[in-house]
Amino acid sequence: MAPQLRTAAGVTLMELLVSITLLSLLSAGMLVALRIGLNSFTRVDTRLMDNRRVAGAQRIAEQELEGLMPVVTPCGKTPMKLAFFQGGPQTMRLVSTFSLQQAWRGQPQILEIFVIPGDDGRGVRLVVNEIPYSGPLSAGKLCTGSHQFAPVTAGPNSFVLADKLASCQFQYLVPDDSPDKPALWKSMYTSHFWPYGVRVQMAPLQPDPSRLQPITATVPLFLFRNPEMQYAD
Repeated sequence: MAPQLRTAAGVTLMELLVSITLLSLLSAGMLVALRIGLNSFTRVDTRLMDNRRVAGAQRIAEQELEGLMPVVTPCGKTPMKLAFFQGGPQTMRLVSTFSLQQAWRGQPQILEIFVIPGDDGRGVRLVVNEIPYSGPLSAGKLCTGSHQFAPVTAGPNSFVLADKLASCQFQYLVPDDSPDKPALWKSMYTSHFWPYGVRVQMAPLQPDPSRLQPITATVPLFLFRNPEMQYAD
């Protein structure tokens, strides 16, 4: 009898090529899906960080204004002590108990909050300088006369509160000349008392509804001290 031939199990070259092609397509699809997912995660993370930066900067600005100290000091050659507060359309000086580095636990600081041009002259940015406050005389050195102060300058230690702004303006709530009329918002503070409130108006340079935008912040100031009266403290 003739011996029986056994058929060896295996795959053909065509089957192998088809398997490799399918595996390659599956791997490419997985890599594309992974790349799309990573790009989406990066965009969401960047947007979230931008939103946190905007919210954090606005919260810092509000806390700095809320921590205003009612400091009275001789101003320039004026023998009378005046309230230390500079309020202009784009410049503000005050003494605050809030510090950028140590928050409410730090040493009081003389704050210089002002507006400077943005990068490449596009838009503006809101920055703040901190000067350690060691007493009324340290604040009085910055005052050259009644409602007159030394100019502010940005330096390497200036902290950017808000960037890429189309505009940024300060307004101050001051009492009207007539006592029977409500207080008014003015762009220039010229009173011997502290304002009732401060408003920081900000407009983004490139509005984007999908991102948190800088908005107007209004901070009330609850101060009842008269700078022209002598106190026992």
